[in-house]
Amino acid sequence: MAHTRLYRDGKLEAEDFPVEDISEHLQDESACVWLDYCSPTREDLETIAEELKLHPLAVEDAVNEHQRPKLDRYDSHLFISAYSVRLDTVSGELAASEIAVFVTKKALVTVRKDEGVAIDPVLARWDESKDLVVHGVSFLLWGLLDDIVDGHFEAVQALDTEIEALEDLLFDDAPHNTEVQRRSFELRKSLVLLRRLVLPMREVVNSLMRRDLHVIDQAMTPYYQDVYDHVLRATEWTESLRDLVTTILETNLTIQGNRMNLVMKKVTSWAAIIAVPTAITGFYGQNVPYPGFAAHWGFWFSTILIVVLSGGLYWAFRRSDWI
Repeated sequence: MAHTRLYRDGKLEAEDFPVEDISEHLQDESACVWLDYCSPTREDLETIAEELKLHPLAVEDAVNEHQRPKLDRYDSHLFISAYSVRLDTVSGELAASEIAVFVTKKALVTVRKDEGVAIDPVLARWDESKDLVVHGVSFLLWGLLDDIVDGHFEAVQALDTEIEALEDLLFDDAPHNTEVQRRSFELRKSLVLLRRLVLPMREVVNSLMRRDLHVIDQAMTPYYQDVYDHVLRATEWTESLRDLVTTILETNLTIQGNRMNLVMKKVTSWAAIIAVPTAITGFYGQNVPYPGFAAHWGFWFSTILIVVLSGGLYWAFRRSDWI
């Protein structure tokens, strides 16, 4: 399905009109057109590609999946590839949906590879900023990028919250070694993917603000600067979270080692205590004459010796916090 909008003189004039009418509307210098496709084929893009003189390589990138986030410059238009992300807080998995954008002086064409890219929030953002509609394509592109970058920022915030919960679980009295390791690897995997999607957006937004491209109205520069600031914050936050997850994994291994050492100390201490009566009874179990052999005082002496030595070892280990 194709979704269309026509802005004229800073106002929304028409919506959901046929794609074939776009060329007619663009003849008016005061008009600005937005076209949205969801999961189109190459045939779906041929009509608009001919009308807007879109480069074949850009059209091919818009149809094919798994493009990296980028900004390509052609003679008649710009091509932007970006990703909308969302985090499943239950599984810790990050889902990414690709969107391709064609930018001309009077038209903005968005090509969503699947329905994972929600277009309704973008429309709401455009409708809430009616005073900026006069800036045409630069306004529409800002609303789209602002929504995408805000989604990146929300994903980073959600990951930060999940990592904080993981920290609480790490220092819980009850051991959660397997759960901590599994969750850490899930979040680290999501952070690696998010970094691959967020980091290139810094160059995309920065390139759009170049004056030699003549895409952005000067009045919209502060708004793009705000988007660029959000991209930088999301990038830096992602990097710090990656280091934090690595630290959590290392800390978990350290805690496991400390707990193992504590267990070994306890086992060794009890083994030493048990070795005392074993040694004494073994000595008195010899089938040879020895002091106290076949005498009542020998039995009581060995019993008292076992109690005193075992008690002394228990007190010494307890004092050293080994038991």
